[in-house]
Amino acid sequence: MANEINYIVTFIVSVVVSTVIIYVVTKLFGQKEGIGRALLTAIIGAIVYSISYFLFGQGWIAAIIGGFVWLLALKGLYDIGWLKALGIAVIIWIFAIVVGFFLPTVTGPL
Repeated sequence: MANEINYIVTFIVSVVVSTVIIYVVTKLFGQKEGIGRALLTAIIGAIVYSISYFLFGQGWIAAIIGGFVWLLALKGLYDIGWLKALGIAVIIWIFAIVVGFFLPTVTGPL
């Protein structure tokens, strides 16, 4: 039971932190969407990466496929082009890595 609670808390913290990062970065790129869109983007990212790692295992293939699918979702959710979506994604991943040093419960690139 304690293990399940730990996973739930970790997931919630990850989604909240990812939401804030996505919101801040998309605002830096001039997007008008609010925190709700950032939350949806974070949840979709968590689902995409979970499915990717489940299907392809822990490795580069899963990360690349998950990253591509999440990039596609980001592009669609914010109605932006590929290049802008890639720029936003790269900055989000960098922020997530930096935050991960201070908050080790954050898992994955999001």
